[in-house]
Amino acid sequence: MESIGVLMLCPMSAYLEQELQSRFNLFKLWTVPQKPQFLKEHASSIRAVVGNAAAGADAELISALPKLEIVSSYSVGVDKIDLDKCREKGIRVTYTPDVLTEDVADLAIGLILAVLRRLCASDRYVRSGAWKKGDFRLTTKFTGKTVGIIGLGRIGMAVAKRAEAFNCPISYYSRRAKPDIQYTYYPSVVELASNCDILVVACPLNEETWHIINRGVIDALGPKGVLINIGRGPHVDEPELVSALVEGRLGGAGLDVYEKEPEIPEELFGLENVVLLPHVGSGTVETRTAMADLVIGNLEAHFLNKPLLTPLV
Repeated sequence: MESIGVLMLCPMSAYLEQELQSRFNLFKLWTVPQKPQFLKEHASSIRAVVGNAAAGADAELISALPKLEIVSSYSVGVDKIDLDKCREKGIRVTYTPDVLTEDVADLAIGLILAVLRRLCASDRYVRSGAWKKGDFRLTTKFTGKTVGIIGLGRIGMAVAKRAEAFNCPISYYSRRAKPDIQYTYYPSVVELASNCDILVVACPLNEETWHIINRGVIDALGPKGVLINIGRGPHVDEPELVSALVEGRLGGAGLDVYEKEPEIPEELFGLENVVLLPHVGSGTVETRTAMADLVIGNLEAHFLNKPLLTPLV
């Protein structure tokens, strides 16, 4: 398969890059100064694209690659891929579900604890020497808090199971109620937010869920409520979130994703009730290796005419 051209859109994983290089004719788009000219010159040899949550195959790229057969995403999020265009062109699409579920759910619980128990602020308190002047202020417990989850898929369910271990009542919102689930269902996000202490965003990003967290939802969550976003940045109307936190209309937030990564509103930097992470939900050695293996396995399966491991399209 060394002659098969694979286009990698941006730096992702040294391991993935190395494994692709050893199996295929790998092109690294981020190293190319004149991308349109490069794509034109190599359009006839590129048969696969590897992207991630930040960079996918949009309509323009797909149109520029007439020989494209498969898009293999090093991510569970596929909002950067034009899925309709792929269906129209008969291009297969794969992604990396399941293998990152546990890590992302673990991180959601970590964010909840970090916000409620002020773990980052406590760490700074000790490092600064302030503890010698007096004890750190009291914080808020997690155990027993009502947790609302937007999107009860693989990750949402994993978050729910973990929160249950803290004796937290679980409620959720999705497009429809799940008959085999005993958690409390709310038919709107505002109703869910009005009836929980902690609201976790764990749904896919699409037209319906863009800015699903708006001013109405934030106000429903209220000055004692906490928002946790482990989904995608555009799930949240970021200016509304910032103003609510600054004005005290929202109790706190734990964020792993943002609207315009890696740009983050500077107003958030000085708030001790906010924990900011650099989009590391799946960022462990074990999970990123498993994700890379899935990307490679899907490409090999496609070009060997075998069933895809994790097909989406």
